[in-house]
Amino acid sequence: MSDPAIRIAGMHKYYGKFHALQDIDLTVARGEKIVICGPSGSGKSTLIRCINRLEEHHSGTIEVMGTCLDDNVDHIDEIRREAGMVFQNFNLFPHMSVLDNCTLAPILVRKTARAEAENVAMRYLERVKIPEQAHKFPGELSGGQQQRVAIARALCMNPEIMLFDEPTSALDPEMISEVLEVMVGLAKEGMTMVCVTHEMGFARQVADRVIFMSEGRIVEEAPPEEFFTNPQNERTRTFIGQVMGH
Repeated sequence: MSDPAIRIAGMHKYYGKFHALQDIDLTVARGEKIVICGPSGSGKSTLIRCINRLEEHHSGTIEVMGTCLDDNVDHIDEIRREAGMVFQNFNLFPHMSVLDNCTLAPILVRKTARAEAENVAMRYLERVKIPEQAHKFPGELSGGQQQRVAIARALCMNPEIMLFDEPTSALDPEMISEVLEVMVGLAKEGMTMVCVTHEMGFARQVADRVIFMSEGRIVEEAPPEEFFTNPQNERTRTFIGQVMGH
């Protein structure tokens, strides 16, 4: 039995006295797609940011692809190589072309030759349907295009896992579907994915499990059909009613 992609056990996180994450247990199998949802301030983004040490957890254990996340810089670097991250606000370098945004990390971190890095980047820009934008700067692109560049950039590191932190929440409604389409494609190819999102249609279509968080805890988790049609927890029922508009 190979290690799961992610294993979190008894994890707690504080901001000063505020107990942001409480006793989190979560195992994600390789190839599994997890959608994390919940009201604003429930700890969803904090949880996903702890997985690659953008936020530091205070107790409990996090393992990614068999590597234990601790203060060892080599371990942190290894985990960040394995877990690509796509943010709410794209986080592209505005002074660099799309192609340079995509090749920077492979060249610096994986020591990939530039020509090879550019070939890989063009392949992923084609994959997200914007190869013609390679030589433009992020500011010349729409929000949906910038987010697709951000996904291509993460894929250029050839990660085992993709982490998405509300990837569509900063987008105009007409741009959301183009980003979700790319994510659905990745899911179909078998990529391990953990996605914090309010896009319940995406959760229904793609997730193996939907996890509901409230007040820093995992309150409920179930396959999507069960989660949406027969939620067990009152808070889950209220949330689903709000996001589904009834």
